[in-house]
Amino acid sequence: MRAGRFAQAAGLAGAVLKDDPEQAEALYIEAVCARYEGRPDEASRLQQRLLDAHPDFGRAHQERGHLLRAQGDEPGALAAYQRACECNPALTASWRGQGEILAARGQSAEAARLFAQADRVEALPKALQAVTHHLYEGRLARAEDMCRAFLKANPRHVEAMRLLAAIGVRFQVLDDAEFLLESALAFEPDNIQVHIDYIQVLRKRQKFEAALEQARALLARDPDNPVFLSHAAIESLQCGDHEAALEHFDAVLARLPDDPATLTSRGHALKTCGRSDEAISSYRAAIAARPDHGDAWYALANLKTYQFSDDEMARLRELESSGRLSHGGRIHVCFALGKAYEDRGQAQEAFGYYRQGNDLKRVQTRYTAEGMEEELAAQAALCTPELFARQGGKGHDAPDPIFIVGLPRAGSTLLEQILASHSLVDGTLELPNILALSHSLRGRQRVSDRTRYPRILHDLPADELAQMGARYIEETTVHRRGAPFFTDKMPNNFRHIALIKLILPNAKIIDARRHPMACCVSGYKQLFAEGQEFTYGLEEIGRYYRGYVELMDHWDAVLPGQILRVIHEDVVSDLETQVRRILDFCGLAFEPACLEFHKTRRQVRTASSEQVRQPINRGGLEQWRAFEPWLGPLKDALGPVLDDWRRDTAGQAEKAMSR
Repeated sequence: MRAGRFAQAAGLAGAVLKDDPEQAEALYIEAVCARYEGRPDEASRLQQRLLDAHPDFGRAHQERGHLLRAQGDEPGALAAYQRACECNPALTASWRGQGEILAARGQSAEAARLFAQADRVEALPKALQAVTHHLYEGRLARAEDMCRAFLKANPRHVEAMRLLAAIGVRFQVLDDAEFLLESALAFEPDNIQVHIDYIQVLRKRQKFEAALEQARALLARDPDNPVFLSHAAIESLQCGDHEAALEHFDAVLARLPDDPATLTSRGHALKTCGRSDEAISSYRAAIAARPDHGDAWYALANLKTYQFSDDEMARLRELESSGRLSHGGRIHVCFALGKAYEDRGQAQEAFGYYRQGNDLKRVQTRYTAEGMEEELAAQAALCTPELFARQGGKGHDAPDPIFIVGLPRAGSTLLEQILASHSLVDGTLELPNILALSHSLRGRQRVSDRTRYPRILHDLPADELAQMGARYIEETTVHRRGAPFFTDKMPNNFRHIALIKLILPNAKIIDARRHPMACCVSGYKQLFAEGQEFTYGLEEIGRYYRGYVELMDHWDAVLPGQILRVIHEDVVSDLETQVRRILDFCGLAFEPACLEFHKTRRQVRTASSEQVRQPINRGGLEQWRAFEPWLGPLKDALGPVLDDWRRDTAGQAEKAMSR
């Protein structure tokens, strides 16, 4: 192709595609060759095929920009180049393409900024340019090897440190990333991008106060900088200071009044505070500023209480079919349309859009049911009664945490709201601390030693187990308000109950369970902010639910009486009995406020935030039945669990009370 032999190059790429029809490089080469050979329709078709299979492949967006520009569609080309740079910031041709288009429009200042970015990338050593391409195209192992080799020869190179930290974040090795960025800042304390990366890693490590301190330091450098104001707002949100966050968002909007991202983020903050009318106004303002801002459209749907008008429905349908949306924007709009049609009782249309949104989202994930089943099987095989007999009781003795585990959309937010209405319990968030600890215990050899964790739990010394538990208590303090107990409702923690009980032997664990069809369909209809990748396919979510029930059976067997199962349908049908049962298990006296949980004013960040501010109702229990004609793959995946999902709740409850 580089030699200009396009027909030969396309033929070789086509041979690769016969064996692997979605191979990204081969599709890209064919698309480029078609453009150079003057076959624009074929080039466009190949670009779309490439983007359907790999929506975040930056060079595909760049190639689309080149084609649209050659055809005279400069607005389309500009959007394509922008998306290319979002996917891969090392694409200098896309930075320059944007700059040339804007310069021709007379926007010289913005064009100069884009040209400067292209120059900055081109000034990097070739090795680091290659590392960046590997990183943003998903070849993480190759990127890491090259970056480490470069740093060995250039140990004080700040951009190499920043890139290696970014690779560490992708691998979830956050302690390494934090150390690298601290070192980079020591060498170049005025490097703004390193400061921003450092803030983001601190947030991922749950060091919210440290992240806020760094954001405030940036803001002190330039109090009028909208980027710095935005970071201060986001970190204030993480620390629970919503008033400060809203002040910062308003300051951004005073300078950039129509910025859709800020308007949407402001809406999220207002929603968390229970100010839903104001949140709606902010989301609508984001849509008015940018009608194709899919995030804001979905935010309205995700309120669960918002009803789209006929005009809004028409606009959503036109957007979805227009071809103007990014891949992510189209996902948001499909899920919004699914909710809108469901609210109108049009199940077939609703399910069609939900399925389309899930199919689009699944392309972006690396989740496999086989990989998850292997992980769950390792927990059951290695976390034996012998493990708890030898290692039990060595961890930190704090009784503070109440873990609520299970699947998302199983009623965990309702249980959290009930508990948070008690005077001795703080409701927090879906805290990622246990997941982060499990990642660190896995180490780096994930392919060659897949079961290092949880096998390593057998060998951890007592002082290390106690230190891990103490660190969990310390790191979660920022979310508490002074009560002696607090909730952690990260649902995925059911995969790590052995770890929890070894580092925090006095922690309480509640299994929030819901009818498998109701739970799985509710999850399938939900577009999650991050994680929960098993929800984007009916077979995938069914197999996950089945694996969850089977692993919980294992925990019940090896930790008898230490986990309380709470069935969502039982809570809805007999609230007081279940509330008393939960409080007894947690060692808490009954308080009437727990029955009036909907009156408790607190910040709730999950998709159920508006629902738990309403009295209990049975309306959602059977919603899944409207979609039953299309749920065959889910039923097949659930298998025997479909009819035996409760297990022995009566016997299990008796054990829990007499533990």
